[in-house]
Amino acid sequence: MAHADWTTDVLVVGSGAGALTAALVAAELGAEPLVIEKSHLWGGTSATSGGTLWIPCSRHMREAGFEDTPEEAFAYIKALTGDEVPDSRIRAYIDNAGKMLDFLEAHGGPVFQCVNYADYHMGLAGAKQNRSHETQPISAGQLGADYDALQPMHTGAQAFGRVNWTISEARPIMTRGPGWWWSILKVMARYWLDVPQRLRTPRDRRLTAGNALLGQLRRALNAKGVPVMLGAALQELIVEQGRVVGAAIEVAGERRNIRARRGVVLGAGGFEHNASLRSEGFQTPTSPNWSGSQRNNTGDAIQAAERAGAALDLMDAAWWAPAFRLGDEDRARPMFAERALPGCIIVNRLGKRYMNESASYHAAGGEMMRLDSPECPTAPSWFIFDAWYRSRYAVGPMLPGPPSRDGAVKPSLWEALRKGGTLAELATAIEVDADILATTIGRFNEHAARGEDPDFDRGVNGYDRYYGDPRHAPNPCLKPLEQAPFYALKIFPGDIGTKGGVVTDEHGRALDGDGEPIAGLYAIGNTSASVMGRAYPGAGATLGPAMTFGYLAAHHLAQMNAVR
Repeated sequence: MAHADWTTDVLVVGSGAGALTAALVAAELGAEPLVIEKSHLWGGTSATSGGTLWIPCSRHMREAGFEDTPEEAFAYIKALTGDEVPDSRIRAYIDNAGKMLDFLEAHGGPVFQCVNYADYHMGLAGAKQNRSHETQPISAGQLGADYDALQPMHTGAQAFGRVNWTISEARPIMTRGPGWWWSILKVMARYWLDVPQRLRTPRDRRLTAGNALLGQLRRALNAKGVPVMLGAALQELIVEQGRVVGAAIEVAGERRNIRARRGVVLGAGGFEHNASLRSEGFQTPTSPNWSGSQRNNTGDAIQAAERAGAALDLMDAAWWAPAFRLGDEDRARPMFAERALPGCIIVNRLGKRYMNESASYHAAGGEMMRLDSPECPTAPSWFIFDAWYRSRYAVGPMLPGPPSRDGAVKPSLWEALRKGGTLAELATAIEVDADILATTIGRFNEHAARGEDPDFDRGVNGYDRYYGDPRHAPNPCLKPLEQAPFYALKIFPGDIGTKGGVVTDEHGRALDGDGEPIAGLYAIGNTSASVMGRAYPGAGATLGPAMTFGYLAAHHLAQMNAVR
């Protein structure tokens, strides 16, 4: 490298949970890290997310009285991934995920607890109920001026589009489970009683979920004096004699070089907002507008790694989720819970059901993508519900209430929402055959009245019921659609990020086409090909591996000899 504007031990590209974990661990192990982020905001998609980590066999599980073993976790992941992922990577994740949590807690990072969240495939051997972990809320005041540049929560992940909440607070409110009124009173009182903040801004300074996770990581980095450079976009990796020794970046429109004495960790997210890469990889027509991820994830780091010789895999895969898009919002809204509640179904553009609506968002979104064809058009599909559902549950920004309150619904929602006084009128509004729609709903209603779904087994397994209404019997996920008017929301096979990227080993090292490590180059999170293959084991299976392999990459880098 002819000239270096900055020199550091470890250059970390990206500022999400995996990237900041790598930086913090590297600093704690005695290396000097530098974090760069192309956006003017830090935190990446991680900060906008639910902030949950899927961690098997953790100390937190044991202390809470829940049993888990590495053998069970391996059997579960292996059943989902098959031969797509080397056993060495799966075992590295299982063996080190809990260690990563303990390391962060011991060095001023986030504090975790396991939560009562079912794995997404409870019918498989090795599935468990409490592998998902979340962090404790913190006050934005702990971040000082850094709070202003923190990526805000996704609107769809907040109560009423503005109030932050934890998983334990959100679930009873969304499903109207036991104590839901008390939960909503506490959440809203905490928000509105923060009078000084309400006089300044609607933004909630009680940080939960992804904001709490990233806030605690940044607080720990600040204590170690680790710099985070915003507005610094990766352009190229710099390779000398087969080793990655730094990167060329763009800052304020000018090229700058950074030398990395030990190596570069790419943790800059996926390519979900790169229309070209989506079109090349995905099997059906798709759009970045269907993604719920923040808009800076355009695959820059993945492409830079490929130019440096890295192999890529899983470029046809994503963390799928049925989603809808409002014209006045900058990203789609994934549908996590609405589909599991009684009184709704999903039909394709022919007016036919084709899936278990209560399945995990990844499974449901994957079915929308997989089945889309001229014979079975599923992109878009229609999420249909009746007045009974409308009066009890929220649908995006449409809060529960009687149809008489439809005039108060956010105008942009009506761009995607249709309404009919009868099923025939709704069929006309969504341009499907009225007889086919009537037959579909008639069959569904007949069985739903008995709490059954012989076609797709909705509401049978533990995950389906997790977001069902516990007050509704005999099946918390099933009820006939009977009360007019009827509504239909246009939905797409969206995503919360892509899964494809750089092929890596059990240390997070990038591999070339021959399976050999590229010296000095590491990739983690959605910049790497997922350790979960095309599967999604449970809530937090994105952030858990991102942070674990960030931890492993930092440990491996700390042992490397510095290149001068």
